[in-house]
Amino acid sequence: MPGAAIAVIQNGKIQYKNGFGMANLEYDIPITPSTIFHIASVSKQFTVFSILLLEKEGKLSLDDNIRKYIPEVPDFGKIITLRNLANHTSGLRDQWNLLGMAGWRLDDVITKEQILKLVSKQKELNFNPGDEFVYCNTGYTLLAEVVARVSGKTFPEYTEEFIFKPLNMTNTLFYDDHEKIVKNRAYSYKSAGKGYKKSVLSYANVGATSLFTTVEDLSLWTLNFENPVVGNQDIFNKMSQKAVLNKGDTIEYALGQVINKYKGLNMVSHGGADAGYRTFLGRFPDQKFSVIVFSNDASNDPGTLAMKVADVYLKDEIKTEGKDDKKEINKNKSSVNTDTLKTYVGQYELQPGFIITITEENGNIYGQATGQQKMELKAISSNEFSVIGVDAKLTFHRDIDNKINLLKLHQGGVFDAPRMKPFDKSSVRLGEYAGQFHSDELSTEYTFVIKNDTLVATHSRLSDIKMTPAKTDVFNGDKWFFGQTEFIRDKNKSVIGCKVSSGRVRNIWFKKVI
Repeated sequence: MPGAAIAVIQNGKIQYKNGFGMANLEYDIPITPSTIFHIASVSKQFTVFSILLLEKEGKLSLDDNIRKYIPEVPDFGKIITLRNLANHTSGLRDQWNLLGMAGWRLDDVITKEQILKLVSKQKELNFNPGDEFVYCNTGYTLLAEVVARVSGKTFPEYTEEFIFKPLNMTNTLFYDDHEKIVKNRAYSYKSAGKGYKKSVLSYANVGATSLFTTVEDLSLWTLNFENPVVGNQDIFNKMSQKAVLNKGDTIEYALGQVINKYKGLNMVSHGGADAGYRTFLGRFPDQKFSVIVFSNDASNDPGTLAMKVADVYLKDEIKTEGKDDKKEINKNKSSVNTDTLKTYVGQYELQPGFIITITEENGNIYGQATGQQKMELKAISSNEFSVIGVDAKLTFHRDIDNKINLLKLHQGGVFDAPRMKPFDKSSVRLGEYAGQFHSDELSTEYTFVIKNDTLVATHSRLSDIKMTPAKTDVFNGDKWFFGQTEFIRDKNKSVIGCKVSSGRVRNIWFKKVI
């Protein structure tokens, strides 16, 4: 089976490192601490660090307008700064959601040039820069391109020269060529019945993701924060400064890092997930302690595993008893009675087009986000649940009438998801929504047809998307990139187009052409 690599760093050196399971199931190659993993979004702190190195040289500023360096980014009438990109407050639409909606599969070869072309055609933002925090990979692809244009080197060249070589990270690179051979790499997998399937990843873009490294090499990166070889304390302080929204709210996300506490201890962390890769880096700066977990099994939760390791090493440092210290609950059986679980069942709207559906089966509770697989929830308390396999938590909240009308998602911050009211689907006349719809921003078309009394969105490259009525003129799709469709009518009540949203993308306009 696939597995994981781990490294524990304390007091200036690696205290423990090991590998478990297989890096390659076809050839039975085991994972070792020297196995190279794609570490997904843990890559982002290196992108920010590169920007800050250039700022230190006076070559740019975090508060510069992105269009100063990449004029292909449309002028939305609002200034989007490099800082907005780095702390996910830019309002830009996320590249993966856009590509999915445009008809791409995430296992397609996806290059930087293709992403930049897609960004250049966008006509709207999700929100005004600085108003909200919405995780956005687009911003980090743009930041990597800024590094390249300002330095005159490719982003992999720049990071190799100014970060990896000085730190002696000899098995680390940004992977921008999907055909490049990398020795000792782990391949990624997902569960399939009683066995596993390959989870293919062919990215040829960098900045938001695509750092290849080992737990040994990343250990050298963590030690650099204690005894700097590259950068300085000013840069480290900037990386750890939490973002502040326009309305004054402070969020947990800083620059490429999440800043929060674990059982009373200050922690700096980031997780990552692409294809079957699951990664986590947690640093406890006050204790000079770090833990790194990389996995090539999509069902693994490296964040939870890393914190269990932290519990062992920091047991004498932990200041407050956390809820995770309580008797562990069997993950296949909830400790909360079934009647209480049933009060949580329903749909909760996190963002337009991003719905979390809660179900109960045989005394167990599950959550399923729009277009994603169903995930089992493990009870922490009567209203608090961790998401098995994901570094996230859900809490259910009662109103003054003791009814559950709010769910909160804890993942890089805390986000409200109000409960959706039931909708009478029998009143919907599906024929009104049939037709062909075109998007200039995505250069693609969908045709809405009726199949077996269900509205279905069809696309030349994609499987059919089943649409479920949610509100008047609003349907929920069953694919992760096609979450919610709102049909727009003219003054004569005829449908003239629709706006499609899906979590990190809001209101892509499709004009009805037939």
